[in-house]
Amino acid sequence: MPELSPLRRGGTPPAPVLNIAHRGARAFAPENTLQAFAKAKIFGCPMFEMDVHVSRDGELIVHHDDQLTRCTDVQKKFPGRDTYYVSDFTFAELRTLDAGNWYVEDIARPAAQRQSFLQTLTDQEIEQFVSAADRAEYASGEIKLPTLRETLDLALKTGMMVNIEIKTIPRMYAGLTAKVVALVESLGLQRAVLISSFDHQQLLEVRRLTDVIATGALSSDRLANPGGYLQLLEADAYNPGCYGDYDSTGFGSVTGKFDPVSIVNARSAGFGVNVWTCNDPDQMRTLIGAGVTGIITDFANRVRDVLA
Repeated sequence: MPELSPLRRGGTPPAPVLNIAHRGARAFAPENTLQAFAKAKIFGCPMFEMDVHVSRDGELIVHHDDQLTRCTDVQKKFPGRDTYYVSDFTFAELRTLDAGNWYVEDIARPAAQRQSFLQTLTDQEIEQFVSAADRAEYASGEIKLPTLRETLDLALKTGMMVNIEIKTIPRMYAGLTAKVVALVESLGLQRAVLISSFDHQQLLEVRRLTDVIATGALSSDRLANPGGYLQLLEADAYNPGCYGDYDSTGFGSVTGKFDPVSIVNARSAGFGVNVWTCNDPDQMRTLIGAGVTGIITDFANRVRDVLA
């Protein structure tokens, strides 16, 4: 019998706590691009997280938002559209978009005017991790939305694991999960992939298709007895939110008091817990003390330093 995937419940994890680069090292490169995924490697990340949608003609596209307006120049390239969903565009159209310049423009603004996750980015971090050559590359117009195949090929080359988030709500892409599983299997990456989703029906679909690939239940709600729920899903990890309006751990509560009850419940039942999105070093230490197995972060440098 082949050895159990290290990401599956009961497997031997690759590290006590995984430093998981959220949409790649997105504090230091345009998110969900090959450049951001590659940059995660410099922080020693064993895994990066990314999101997958489907183009109008069926290509698996790596992008976070349902619409393209925040992180591409789609409104400039295709003015006057009623909507700008990823699924409104063919792969050829998507390949014309610039997915990099927005980042360079954003980090040039005063911190309070940046996108929220970049507001704590310090001048020292920019100087250390975003070189002049990086900025020139990101502003060149040559940064493109990658396909899932291109992203997994990079993972193969770098030896990194991948957390693939299935983005089915609200677009409800028909057959997306089966396509993702088939591609992962064709590349032999079953033991290096964790498939997660807020749409937990997709986790059941993964398990119907394979016993090898690990799954994680994403949630911004406070689940009662997550360990019992994960058993129903035959899942491997609980991925709770701990960030802003999506916090279910107490950091953003009236008292500001951390409550580890759901984390302890899942860990006691033998499941992994990968929290998202933690960018604060003090919170990282608290979460590690509570027993989490992974921290999904925009600032992989900070997790690296805390773990060190």
